[in-house]
Amino acid sequence: MQLTILGSGSAMPTPQRFQTSQLLELRNKQFLIDCGEGTQNRLIQNGIRTTRLNHIFISHLHGDHWFGLMGLISTLGMLGRTADIEIHAQPDLAKLLRPQIDYCCSDFPFSVRFHDFNPHKSAVIYDDRSLTVTTIPLKHRVPATGFLFEEKASERHLIRDMIDAYDIPICQLKEIKAGADFVTPDGQMVPNDRLTTPPTAPRRYAYISDTAYTERIIPYIYGVDCLYHEATFLTADAARAKATLHSTAAQAATIAHKAQVSRLVIGHYSARHRDTAPYADEARAIFPNTIVAADGTKIEI
Repeated sequence: MQLTILGSGSAMPTPQRFQTSQLLELRNKQFLIDCGEGTQNRLIQNGIRTTRLNHIFISHLHGDHWFGLMGLISTLGMLGRTADIEIHAQPDLAKLLRPQIDYCCSDFPFSVRFHDFNPHKSAVIYDDRSLTVTTIPLKHRVPATGFLFEEKASERHLIRDMIDAYDIPICQLKEIKAGADFVTPDGQMVPNDRLTTPPTAPRRYAYISDTAYTERIIPYIYGVDCLYHEATFLTADAARAKATLHSTAAQAATIAHKAQVSRLVIGHYSARHRDTAPYADEARAIFPNTIVAADGTKIEI
């Protein structure tokens, strides 16, 4: 599971920071989380091929989180894409974007399909053999949603020397990886833990987009391997954060500490702060294992 920060800024872009967008890659699949203006540029600049990108998740409808969709869709069309694009968002996005797609992209060899969800209610909105995605209601000026990406448990790992030693038929390996014991031709039972090692622990990534400080999200993100939490402001800007229903770096770190997550990633910085060092100092004073994201940052989860 690898996360690439495509844009780490907030509403006002700067020369160093594009607006919010991230790419999560897992088991040969790509998932785009938010799509600020210029996202397709950042994908190209990071050398990311989008042939495995089929699902896009939009947290809320402030423009810095979805204005890049038309540019991205158009670019994919010019690249000769044929696979459909699935966009997961609250219902109003389809109303806003569908007329533009129909006007500009009607001759593309793929469809753009919208999957609505209720931003006020937590629900599983995506599920496949390797991953589930659950929404997390947030506290912002417009309905906003975070996303919890949970990898499903993998199979147990075969111990090749033991498999060979007992001459186990290939047709039984699937059952053994699922936890079955093996019975030899002479009736001896070989327990599964002699033939396999435990599966790799499934990973969890939580994306908390624009929100005021709220501890209501803690049960959803408790103990995740990696938490992204917006940190638009510093504590010196606390009044501004409260008025706009955003968070400070210290508040993001406090949530990470209380939720006992393994790592914290902060971003969505205000354009008024060009230097991210104060964000790092403020967050790490509360939660030392904090990554201060920049455009192009790659994180193994």
